[in-house]
Amino acid sequence: QVQLVESGGGLVQAGGSLRLSCSASGSANRFDTMGWYRQAPGKERELVAQITDGGFTEYADSVKGRFAISRDSTKFTVFLQMDSLKSEDTGAYYCKARSRHIPALGIIGSDYWGQGTQVTVSS
Repeated sequence: QVQLVESGGGLVQAGGSLRLSCSASGSANRFDTMGWYRQAPGKERELVAQITDGGFTEYADSVKGRFAISRDSTKFTVFLQMDSLKSEDTGAYYCKARSRHIPALGIIGSDYWGQGTQVTVSS
């Protein structure tokens, strides 16, 4: 059973930094994509950043130039370095992993989510 465990959230002042980590276990194969989503109170969950197995990255416009996503050499841990934090970055941050999706081979990917870690930025 795949499990994702996040860590690194907390309370920080505006302009500060945090580094989130997400470690995956229970899968023999690497994930196609790993990423971070966040959900602020009263708002829908949104993509923050994601990275493919090949290293391609994608960021929400609101975090470009401030956040950086990376994966370790095993590809089972993903990090999110968050700098120049703003109050609007406050929310619950969730790690997501998508397993291999190769329809031609009958391999259907699945999405896995962590429990979330809270990030609070005080202004």
